[in-house]
Amino acid sequence: MIKKLINSKLGQQIIKFGAVGFLCFFIEYVLLILFKELLGWPVIAANTLAFTVSAIVNYILSILFVFDTDKKANQGKQFAVFFILAVGGLILNNVVLKLGTMVLDPFWSRSYIIVKPFATAVVMVYNFITRKIFIEKKPEKEAAAEEKEKQ
Repeated sequence: MIKKLINSKLGQQIIKFGAVGFLCFFIEYVLLILFKELLGWPVIAANTLAFTVSAIVNYILSILFVFDTDKKANQGKQFAVFFILAVGGLILNNVVLKLGTMVLDPFWSRSYIIVKPFATAVVMVYNFITRKIFIEKKPEKEAAAEEKEKQ
């Protein structure tokens, strides 16, 4: 069953999504620590900029390697949808990070370092589901049925 999933289109997509996500997490995590520790920024400001850089890289790699996007679709519209979803992910990420650090900072002032992976995991699930729904090209039958409903 697992072999069948891994060899399926969805399984391959999940593997690619995970690889892109891991790379982007690494970029985001390193930038967060640099902005916080070297520049002395507040954790939410540091996280917001790190997340933004990572989201741009993630968008490019997702479009190129992960999701079967509609090449005929309006690229500006696709980016706008991605951007709106990314803002939702950023808000979710910052909320989890803030709540986690509020609880753990009394015990360790750099608790953001251990909270960040949890915040990222929550956003990863959100990202996959929302991008699958809103960004990926729909199969021809499904797209035709939706178009017919609009008329």
